Amino acid sequence: MKKNGMSLVFIHGAPAAGKLTVAKELFKITGYKIFHNHLTMDLVKSIFKKDTKLAYSLIKEIRLLVLKTAAKEGINGIIFTFSDVSGDNYVFSKKVLHAIEKQGGNVFFVRLFCKKEELFRRVGNGSRKKFEKFTKRSLLEKALKKWNFEKIVPFKETLQIDNTNLSAKKVAIQIKQYFKLK
Repeated sequence: MKKNGMSLVFIHGAPAAGKLTVAKELFKITGYKIFHNHLTMDLVKSIFKKDTKLAYSLIKEIRLLVLKTAAKEGINGIIFTFSDVSGDNYVFSKKVLHAIEKQGGNVFFVRLFCKKEELFRRVGNGSRKKFEKFTKRSLLEKALKKWNFEKIVPFKETLQIDNTNLSAKKVAIQIKQYFKLK
């Protein structure tokens, strides 16, 4: 039996902005499930060539299918981590929004950001190796030049949080309070 609509907290930002770290803290105070974007990347890239149109298309399709199904099944809440929402990802973000709202749910967009020097410090954190994330400053610098992580979706309110000097726990509390999450 379907419950009330799902709440989806859609956290996006540059690599090393703290998306997964904040998601883990938000999980502790909401009980929402975490859907970490690297899970789908690692799945698809274990079978198909990395950095191809096919791989990125499959990744987006799998993510959308998982989120749609969760909403249909009445999952209470999910925290979804993502990176760049600009460009063609506006299309993906809009598809996610419509899929969740169609099931009576809500999507809450959060953009995390911090000073570049803090990103460069964080990128070396050992916990990033588990999901084949960028662990070198040079790779992060290339990503920051290639993609625009400062964009927000133009069709829905986005909470923007500079977490340069904030703990993940404080950011999670801020997100919960701002969106009145249960």
